[in-house]
Amino acid sequence: MKIIFMGTPDFAKESLQKLYLSGHEILAVVTNQDKPKGRGMKLLASPVKEFALENNLKIFQPEKIKNNQEFIEEIKKLNPDVICVVAYGKILPKEILDIPKFGCINVHASLLPKYRGAAPIQWAVLNGDKVTGVTTMYMDVGMDTGDMILKEEVQIGENETTGELWERLSKIGADLLVKTLEQIQNGTATREKQGNDFTLAPMLNKEMAKINWDEQTAKEIKDLVRGLNPIMGAYAFLNDKKIKFWKVEVANSTNIIVDTSIDIIKNGTIILANPKDGLYVKAKDGILKIIEIQAENAKRMPVQDFLRGNNIREFEVFL
Repeated sequence: MKIIFMGTPDFAKESLQKLYLSGHEILAVVTNQDKPKGRGMKLLASPVKEFALENNLKIFQPEKIKNNQEFIEEIKKLNPDVICVVAYGKILPKEILDIPKFGCINVHASLLPKYRGAAPIQWAVLNGDKVTGVTTMYMDVGMDTGDMILKEEVQIGENETTGELWERLSKIGADLLVKTLEQIQNGTATREKQGNDFTLAPMLNKEMAKINWDEQTAKEIKDLVRGLNPIMGAYAFLNDKKIKFWKVEVANSTNIIVDTSIDIIKNGTIILANPKDGLYVKAKDGILKIIEIQAENAKRMPVQDFLRGNNIREFEVFL
């Protein structure tokens, strides 16, 4: 099939690579503009653009696509059979949706209609879900509201992070997209309407990364840490220093001896801290074992290395 591909991050690159290797004709790749990153704020291409450059594919990087008549005319001239959209980052106007012969197909990283929006993988982990998946669908003018084509369900590991789940689902999504296009080409693709029982999965914000020791349970803190790994990291303050948590576990409190009653200790209090035994912190309803941590202006590291290099004392309090 003649395809125009729209996508930006590494999640989308997996699908583009799979389409390319499957023998489809990639007419063009549409991706977001290069962004400045790092200390030198050097402009860096998206993973999708990097793949397109490596394989001599035509590239479009419009600043906007809505009311961008020049860009829309370029797409019309290419006359695609289908437009495949995977984590592109922009909403397609109806004028573009109506161009391809077989419509615009989206790969969405949730079991629709659950988690419509920009961050379905992150919110599945943040909410402690046990199951998620990938859905392919025909796009319409709504936000992830189009008719569904194929789904694949996966279990979320108890300790799986957003980054780990992201990588798994990117490969599943790529395979599912190829299967979807095969069915469309063969005339066997089905359409299933979505129900109205959905949850919004908006972009994450920095404010949500701060741990609230009094309001969040031990499991909720663990899910926050998993959900924000590797995006930004959940954090708290210790002696006015920002400390990020990258991996934690809910500890079995019966194995930890504390000099006073755990019930009267303030939430966020360090109840054990040494390189041999590790770092344990009191939560609202239990105890957290810290596995991987990052001090301010330092690299993330195993907690044993952190404790060897920092003078952390028991009964100090994370705020």
